[in-house]
Amino acid sequence: MNLGFPEMLFLGLLALLLFGPRRLPEMGRQIGKALSQFKRASTEFQTQLEDEVRQLEVQEDSQRSIAPPAPPEGSVAQTTAASSSSADPTASADPPATPPLPASSNGGDGASGDNGAKGA
Repeated sequence: MNLGFPEMLFLGLLALLLFGPRRLPEMGRQIGKALSQFKRASTEFQTQLEDEVRQLEVQEDSQRSIAPPAPPEGSVAQTTAASSSSADPTASADPPATPPLPASSNGGDGASGDNGAKGA
C-alpha cells in the first residue's frame, strides 16, 4: 500500500476529528509502545531460532567427526573391513622367510665368485 503525502494528511485530520486533540497524543504513544514491544519480541524470537539452528549444526558436525557412518550392508567396504578384522592379529604382514640355500659340494668356499663352476 503506497500512501503519499495527501493521503497521510487526510488520515491525520480524520484521526484528529475522531479522537480529539487530547486523546490523539496518548493513542500515538500507546501505538508506539505496542510497535516497539512487537519489534523487540520478534527480534528475540529470531535470535532464539538462529541459536537453536546453530546448536543443531554444531551437534551434526561433532557427530560426523566422531564416528563416520557405517557402510551399507553388503557393500564392498563392509566385506573388506570384515575380512581384515577376522584375520589372525598375531600373523605378520611380512612374507615368510626363504630357507637358506644348501652349501656347494664342489669344495669351493664360494668367495671366489665363480659359483662353484670350474672352468675349462
